[in-house]
Amino acid sequence: MNLLLSAAIVAGAVAVSIGLLLLVRRHAPEGSFFADGDRAAGVFGVLATGFAVLLGFVVYLAFTSYDTARSGARAEATDVIQQFETAQLLPRPASEKLSGELICYGRAVVGVEWPALRAGEKPSFNPWGLQLFTTLQAVVPKTAAEQAAYAKWLDQTSDREQARLDRVQAGSGVIPGPLRLLLFVTAALVAFYAFFFADSDEGRLAQAVIAGTLAAMLATSLLVISFLNNPYAAGTGSLRPTDMERVLLQINQASRALGLHVAVPCDAAGRPI
Repeated sequence: MNLLLSAAIVAGAVAVSIGLLLLVRRHAPEGSFFADGDRAAGVFGVLATGFAVLLGFVVYLAFTSYDTARSGARAEATDVIQQFETAQLLPRPASEKLSGELICYGRAVVGVEWPALRAGEKPSFNPWGLQLFTTLQAVVPKTAAEQAAYAKWLDQTSDREQARLDRVQAGSGVIPGPLRLLLFVTAALVAFYAFFFADSDEGRLAQAVIAGTLAAMLATSLLVISFLNNPYAAGTGSLRPTDMERVLLQINQASRALGLHVAVPCDAAGRPI
């Protein structure tokens, strides 16, 4: 979330709301437009409660998607380093080739998929996932350790693919269009109804505080939902590939410590060379 832009939007909404209410106040009768203030306040309470319930449901739905994407990114990175360890137990030269392709898979997540998600695009698949499957087809495990590692690799592949699916699906937006429209319409109704409480007999400061706080609450609520619905958009709090970057660094350090010489068939961004 861009904090400066968000603050400007909230400030603009507050200024417009205060200006409109003070303008309406000039033509409002004493005691507001309602003859029975208690009855009008009861109707306003129903509107506000309905908006609050809908807002809570949408925020929960959006945060669940955000948290699933964050957990998926962490699980995917963990599966990559675990598969790298499992690859060392497979027969050579396939183990070295699988290790290099796993590194390229992680680099592609950071250098190719993440920028696409940030731009609002949904990657179809990671090309190195297909290459890993092709390489594995040539592996013929013979010893008991190799057979166990082969079976473990298949399980870890399934876990990695599921984690990647959790990460990618959140980038497409989880809130349906009709639900989003209903939320905006309800917020507009609450704001519109509040203007009928304009009272020419009440002080300008009190009226401005009422309009400003209501506008700030509505604006910030909608901005939070927009942020949670697009977790990869650039800004504060957005999801970043920090877990995969950390795993790639750990793989590099472990390879040097163990004396492994892995040929990596891609550049730093995960593109084939």
